[in-house]
Amino acid sequence: MYDTGRIREAACWAHARRKFHDIHAAHPSPTTTGALERIGVLYRIEREVPGKPSDERRTIRQARAAPLLAEFHTWMEKTLRSLSPKGETAEAIRYALSRWRALTRYVDDGRIEIDNSAAERALRAVALGRKNYLFCGSDGGSESAAAIYTLLGTARLNGIDPERWLREVLSRLADHPLSRIEELLPWNTAVDLQRGPELS
Repeated sequence: MYDTGRIREAACWAHARRKFHDIHAAHPSPTTTGALERIGVLYRIEREVPGKPSDERRTIRQARAAPLLAEFHTWMEKTLRSLSPKGETAEAIRYALSRWRALTRYVDDGRIEIDNSAAERALRAVALGRKNYLFCGSDGGSESAAAIYTLLGTARLNGIDPERWLREVLSRLADHPLSRIEELLPWNTAVDLQRGPELS
């Protein structure tokens, strides 16, 4: 997927952190403590950038996170040389180092999040119900399910209750001209549905 260069990987710091956290929970060490503290500082920086324009996010990250990441990388390389190569902590460090370019991509691109937790939360409903979705009936049914998930997720991102949006669209769909179907998309109904009571 990344070979053409058209798509660039942005790795997830939550996954990298989880490797250290799981080891730390079982048997804490100065190494796991040090890794978790360093990752914690990166997340504290991120708590200051939500909602800011991407260029401002990039500027903050480059000024504050980039030096910390450079120091963290050096620390991991040095620490790795002192650990048993077969140990869990060494494995956690190798996981981060092998994905370093993708893990640090968010610093230079303000559109990228530090992790993909928001996407995973959005997909949780799919994961919870996947046994039911085996019965979509066909590839076409699966494509329809994917489309409705996308629309409901988009409604949520536009500050609209997805169920309310769907009820509203279904109530208007029969009488709505097909040539103006885009009027019913979540971002086009956001103002009306955020305003107050449902439209009749």
